[in-house]
Amino acid sequence: MQLVVARIGRAHGIKGEVTVEVRTDEPELRLGPGAVLATDPASAGPLTIETGRVHSGRLLLRFAGVHDRTGAEALRNTLLIADVDPDERPEDEDEYYDHQLIDLDVVTADGTEVGRITEISHLPTQDLFVVERPDGSEVYVPFVSEIVTDIDLDEQRAVIDPPPGLIDDRAEIASARDAAAEDAAAEDAAAEDGAAEDAGDEA
Repeated sequence: MQLVVARIGRAHGIKGEVTVEVRTDEPELRLGPGAVLATDPASAGPLTIETGRVHSGRLLLRFAGVHDRTGAEALRNTLLIADVDPDERPEDEDEYYDHQLIDLDVVTADGTEVGRITEISHLPTQDLFVVERPDGSEVYVPFVSEIVTDIDLDEQRAVIDPPPGLIDDRAEIASARDAAAEDAAAEDAAAEDGAAEDAGDEA
């Protein structure tokens, strides 16, 4: 199975290094020196990683045969693709590869259907599940233990405990409107009762 593990960014310096946007939880394994990666577009590769280092919080790579800024710039926006055994699992039992999570059904603890994971968005602060709802809309679910309480690969589902408003803020708005309407109706009823009592007293 082929997985996108990084996207090449801009050139860094004049010796062929490039910044990369990492899209794997195991950069040491997938993006280490000596790794041979396919590319998209295919015409840019395959590329062999010659060196790698972290600079100002970003991973910098240099590829065999690319030793100047012009060659590095030519690779900008190229996707790096690794061959991964589909049965392979990360060493940490609480970690998963993207391909294991894509297409999982997302449900709440009581079994309510939320949707299906269509993409994993890797942000600097956290990962997000992009979940397609049955109506075609999308919601973003932070992949943190407080919200994603269980991943069951055998059952092909992810169980979530969403905070209020995360997956259905429209329902909250509707509930608020209903509550406001009920309060208004209760006030009207109370006013009518008060008017009736006053009329009785006058009689």
